[in-house]
Amino acid sequence: MAPSMTGLQLTAAVGRDSADEEEGLLSSYDRHNPSNLRRIQVNVTGMTCAACSNSVESALNGLNGVVKASVALLQNKADVTFDPALVQEDDIANAIEDAGFEAEIIAEPSVSCSKPRGMLIGQFTIGGMTCAACVNSVEGILKKLPGVEKAVVALATSLGEVEYDSTVISKDDIINAIEDAGFEASFVQSNEQNKLVIGVTGITSEMDVQMLEGVLCNLNGVRQFYYDRTSKELEIHFDPELLSSRTLVDGIESGSQGKFKFFVKNPYTRMTSKDLQESSNMFRLFTASLFLSVPVILMRIVCPRIPLLYSLLLWRCGPFQMGDWLKWGLVTVVQFVIGKRFYVAAWRALRNGSTNMDVLVALGTSASYFYSVCALLYGAMTGFWSPTYFETSAMLITFVLFGKYLESIAKGKTSDAIKKLVELAPATAILLITDKGGKVVGEREIDALLIQPGDILKVIPGTKIPADGLVVRGSSYVNESMVTGESAPVLKEAGLSVIGGTINLHGLLHIQANKVGSNTILSQIISLVESAQMSKAPIQKFADFIASIFVPAVVTLASLTLLGWYLAGILGAYPKEWLPENGNYFVFSLMFAISVVVIACPCALGLATPTAVMVATGVGANNGVLIKGGDALERAQKIKYVIFDKTGTLTQGKATVTTAKVFSGMDRAEFLALVASAEASSEHPLAKAILEYARHFHEFDEPNTTANAQTDRLQSKSFGWLLDASDFSALPGQGVQCFIGGKKILVGNRKLMTENWITIPNHVENFVVELEESAKTGILVAYDNDLIGVLGVADPLKREAAVVVEGLKKMGVNPVMVTGDNWRTARAVAKEVGITDVRAEVMPAGKADVICSLQKGGSVVAMVGDGINDSPALAAADVGMAIGAGTDIAIEAADYVLMRSSLEDVITAIDLSRKTFSRIRLNYFFAMAYNVIAIPVAAGVLFPSLKLKLPPWVAGACMAFSSVSVVCSSLLLRRYKKPRLTTILEITVE
Repeated sequence: MAPSMTGLQLTAAVGRDSADEEEGLLSSYDRHNPSNLRRIQVNVTGMTCAACSNSVESALNGLNGVVKASVALLQNKADVTFDPALVQEDDIANAIEDAGFEAEIIAEPSVSCSKPRGMLIGQFTIGGMTCAACVNSVEGILKKLPGVEKAVVALATSLGEVEYDSTVISKDDIINAIEDAGFEASFVQSNEQNKLVIGVTGITSEMDVQMLEGVLCNLNGVRQFYYDRTSKELEIHFDPELLSSRTLVDGIESGSQGKFKFFVKNPYTRMTSKDLQESSNMFRLFTASLFLSVPVILMRIVCPRIPLLYSLLLWRCGPFQMGDWLKWGLVTVVQFVIGKRFYVAAWRALRNGSTNMDVLVALGTSASYFYSVCALLYGAMTGFWSPTYFETSAMLITFVLFGKYLESIAKGKTSDAIKKLVELAPATAILLITDKGGKVVGEREIDALLIQPGDILKVIPGTKIPADGLVVRGSSYVNESMVTGESAPVLKEAGLSVIGGTINLHGLLHIQANKVGSNTILSQIISLVESAQMSKAPIQKFADFIASIFVPAVVTLASLTLLGWYLAGILGAYPKEWLPENGNYFVFSLMFAISVVVIACPCALGLATPTAVMVATGVGANNGVLIKGGDALERAQKIKYVIFDKTGTLTQGKATVTTAKVFSGMDRAEFLALVASAEASSEHPLAKAILEYARHFHEFDEPNTTANAQTDRLQSKSFGWLLDASDFSALPGQGVQCFIGGKKILVGNRKLMTENWITIPNHVENFVVELEESAKTGILVAYDNDLIGVLGVADPLKREAAVVVEGLKKMGVNPVMVTGDNWRTARAVAKEVGITDVRAEVMPAGKADVICSLQKGGSVVAMVGDGINDSPALAAADVGMAIGAGTDIAIEAADYVLMRSSLEDVITAIDLSRKTFSRIRLNYFFAMAYNVIAIPVAAGVLFPSLKLKLPPWVAGACMAFSSVSVVCSSLLLRRYKKPRLTTILEITVE
């Protein structure tokens, strides 16, 4: 009889060898075609201890055709995946019985082990990449995999982002493909919503593992799990309709009676530890190489000056001198043990039809090493002893490793932005437990990653706010500088929103979480910064092209150098005095060729752009400017026009009614009730201002002055005096219309009145003109086909608007204002801020047309907006900037997200982009100049005239420091200071 869904056995493989490189949840079963495999469960009777279960498992795994077998001692069950073409169910049962136990085949659980389906975006760490050629190689291999839709690899972060169909290819297949290409790979995270990775403490024996397995098997909604004993991580796939993350963790803890403790693993923490591991590994290799290379150098330089030591080195031991034996032995360890990574990486690169820096290092060190070995053997056979160059090989590897170590540290510095953002995330939260009536009956501490929407959380002074939400009780000042870049603390009280990761300074707050996990602002910032660092600027194509031809060109040039110097020597083009002692023309030429090979460095070119983009995105995030990619940076530094939306961008977005004039015999209260009733269903900022003004008039209350408080007051006050409105409709660019008391009411501009045949008397027109010329918006009101009154609405300009506009002009950028308002109001506002190019009475859809008209002739146009109606224009612009965090739709369409509402950040965005690309150009100059100058010097072009010659080990040192210098150059961007209001006017065109 088939078992119920809750009783399905879901076993976890344990005790894997660490070399398995973080094998995934679905094991080898998932890497085969499921249609060719079967999975069964077997009841096993007679097992009493872990030795019994191991015996059964070994017997099953020993069967030809069994892909995977695992045994659960506590449940007395075996889970077996096998190929029915090679082994049958009876064979499996017989194998268990032959091991001394009883076996009974039960039904196959097919549903529980179904693979997660659909398109996923997975992130992988990729080790061993050294230059742009490596990146191109990995990207090319990933894009050729079946099921992979998109693949992007970043050299500076050593990360790859792959969009793939999980029904066609698994993450393990992707890892295997990367490793087959000659690189190290491990899985970081994906956008799966039904997976949880948690760390486990309390497991000390095999019995504990079996207990954990039993608890998971009995939890309804758990689909699959895998426990990695090495990392002590538990990976669980579950049904989100049956379980939440917190319910799952609580269920496991209670099922184990508190024996096990769990904490959610942050994938970014694992990435950070991997970066540290890479740096420490490089340092270990460097120190080992240096320890073995120093004696070789001392034997070459110092020992000849110390007679006793020198005589020991000259002592003949067999066919060679003692010094030769020591050099050979020490350098062999450096060459093939410490330097093994270069050979492995070079071989894998060549096997995949690509070349990289490892090929050059392996070629240069091998040439000097094997020549030295041949020179020793030739001397032993003929008695003619040529000089050896073992120290060249050893020091070359040492300097390359030292450069890699410094490069890993510098690259780690470039990713500090994400690390700092991750550190902002709180580790724990205090959850308030409430009864059905909402009364607090207790509290408990939970992992911050397990917070759920609707949770009421307690935030004590001095702690981080654990999630995005609304304050439901208390008031306090909150430091939001780490997220918005705004240094001044912000007052938070009931009804106001808070951001997770910000710091509560003084008072006690109770907040209700409304955004958790990947939906929080902090998570979105991290995602944006990470995506930007993964992206490639168009200028990177130049480095990719150079990298594709660099190594073959260098090898060809080295060969020509060897051949040229050798033929010139044989033909007598230079005197024999140039040759080293006991040397010959071949050795003399070979040293020049090796120097050419090892001094050439494609890494500097490959790192020039991505490291600068990484630092810039991090600096931008620290200043409240989120950059979505290197392509956005490149376009922004060329901006010619900046288009500002008027309402909410140039203005504060806090519209207030300043005038209400009735032109009929209607009572003012009745007039305001009609207008407010018509606008009550509108979401426009002007509508909210009218509604607040009318409420204040009816209730004799002081109107609020802040936008958030205004909304809260609207929700909290009674609006019983409003009239019933029907057939409401909002007319974009005109106003609203509806029916009240069976009569039509219109609230809007002149166009709305004209199209409805409403006559505007001269005295009313003059009054509206007067409002408009004072930078106010005149709103006309008609009821039952008669114009009955006018409202004057003012939206104050932002204090920095005029200064920013002037600053943009100083930078050579032309500001443009676009608005749906009338021409008089638009001109009045533009005059106040100093904008001469005004586009008024523009419908929301018409903003894109304005952008297209400015783009003619190749000009780069930026659009600054904050609302849903701005999203088409933000997408149409070359550079879209969503200001004040904007709406979700505006953020999605924008290239830059300006977290604050300050227009200063527009200046910051453009200024940072320009400085970043100045740094990128400088990096390319360094990288190109280095290769253009260094390679000819290494080839010996200055030797005939200046006797300047670069030994191969010196060339290796130069190569190692070239990439480090480029990374350090990019790191100087970390010192960037954004322009302040007091200095903006001092900006000049670069």
